[in-house]
Amino acid sequence: MAGQDIENLIKQIAKLPALGSRSARRIVLYLLNKREAALTPIIESLQKVSENIKTCEICGNFDTSSPCPICTSNIRDDSLICVVRDVADLWAMERVSLFKGKYHVLGGVLSAMEGVVPEDLNIDALEKRIASGKVKELILALPATIDGQITSHYLLSRFKDSGVKITTLAQGIPMGAELDYMDEGTLQLALNSRKQL
Repeated sequence: MAGQDIENLIKQIAKLPALGSRSARRIVLYLLNKREAALTPIIESLQKVSENIKTCEICGNFDTSSPCPICTSNIRDDSLICVVRDVADLWAMERVSLFKGKYHVLGGVLSAMEGVVPEDLNIDALEKRIASGKVKELILALPATIDGQITSHYLLSRFKDSGVKITTLAQGIPMGAELDYMDEGTLQLALNSRKQL
């Protein structure tokens, strides 16, 4: 049986997304067996992040500076803003290196079930960015869920008179997927978004 400090570490790691107590126990054992190669560098990295991480005052991204390098970049298009649910979605968009505009992190989506209302999201800051007159297009890159769609409709109605073009990412059947494995919502979205060849 492990000591109390080790058990506490296992419990803390088990709280991380997609990990349970068995996975956390294996991780802790690995870290303890590889203290110099794994545990010490992780502790140092966590300490640096804890001391230096900031939330970007413009877009909501996490970085060591605020504004973040994306917002201060001169080669990115200021007139194009991609609206995402959270920082994980921003990082996913950046991973493909195709988008050359800037971002805005809402910090969630509207949800009646979870009690998330517009005031809980970073919408007022988005409104200020639009009011600056620099923004020409908002790309809504929100989840293809009911809550994501409700949030998209809310943003569309709120900013419809702003003079800014509002678009959304294409949604439907992914490349290589078979119709037999698609849920009804995805099939309906694909049918409704069909285009002429």
